[in-house]
Amino acid sequence: MLPTQELENLIFEIKGLNVMLDSDLATLYGTESKRLKEQVRRNIGRFPEDFMFELTQNEKEQLVASTQRLANLKFSPVLPMVFTEQGVAMLSSVLNSETAIAVNIQIIRVFTRMRTLFADHKDVLLQLEKLSGTVSHHHRDIRAIFRHLKQMEQDEEERRLLTQIAKTKPRPTVGYKAGNGKSNQ
Repeated sequence: MLPTQELENLIFEIKGLNVMLDSDLATLYGTESKRLKEQVRRNIGRFPEDFMFELTQNEKEQLVASTQRLANLKFSPVLPMVFTEQGVAMLSSVLNSETAIAVNIQIIRVFTRMRTLFADHKDVLLQLEKLSGTVSHHHRDIRAIFRHLKQMEQDEEERRLLTQIAKTKPRPTVGYKAGNGKSNQ
């Protein structure tokens, strides 16, 4: 049996689905890809499009380009089959060996674990999205506060300048001046 981490590395996302390559499954089952594909074709009714599909040439090229260990697929004229979690489960019904059954059980557990992890991450992403909305709302509030503070600072600067101007201007004397009997106005 392979460790869980190694099995997870054999799972790819294609067309939004988590899938495994026929060649990887054949290796795990201890058989040849050719034999695995023969069994699938003999029982094709058990493998609808959401269980198994062949990659297009473009999908194959993208997969080979993104994964170094699949470089040998680059020159293969045969398009690989890929199997979803349900397709892997269905393989156990067409490959009647103890190894196939044991490997399928382990693979299904890995798919389930990955789905659970994704669901957990989805909750975290939703929480982050909510926080993002809150943060942007707070960001607007903070900008408004800074605008008000700047306005208050400008108002205070204007008052200070007016006070300085008022201090430099000579002020007329107000009130009665003793001595000559005249008031200064």
